Amino acid sequence: MAQTTRSYVEHVAIHVKDIQWHIRFFSEALGMPVYRIQGLDDAPHQAWTIGGIQLVAEDADAGFSQCIGHVGIMTEDVEQAIYAVSAWGGKEMPQGRHWFRLPEGLVVELLQAQGHAVTEALAVKPRG
Repeated sequence: MAQTTRSYVEHVAIHVKDIQWHIRFFSEALGMPVYRIQGLDDAPHQAWTIGGIQLVAEDADAGFSQCIGHVGIMTEDVEQAIYAVSAWGGKEMPQGRHWFRLPEGLVVELLQAQGHAVTEALAVKPRG
């Protein structure tokens, strides 16, 4: 049967220990600012970035750990993104120079966008 539905990743939820660090990282290193916070600004429980990342502050008392394989980030300038991720402590992985492990262990793959793909994708307001 032919596929007729078109889809894309609207968000990826990631449990993190240091939510403030991750908020700053995605905003400052990759240009994905937060558009919504649940909880207090200085101690959020969750935060959502433009571009589809949902950060969830890990509850140490919950007794579980959630993981994710990696997050693919489409970027306008992959060379600038590689530099920024390295500056934020990302360590290059064996898969190649576009793959990084962040200090808490999250794996990020950086992808070079073609044309105006990033601008067009970020203009979509699926919940607006």
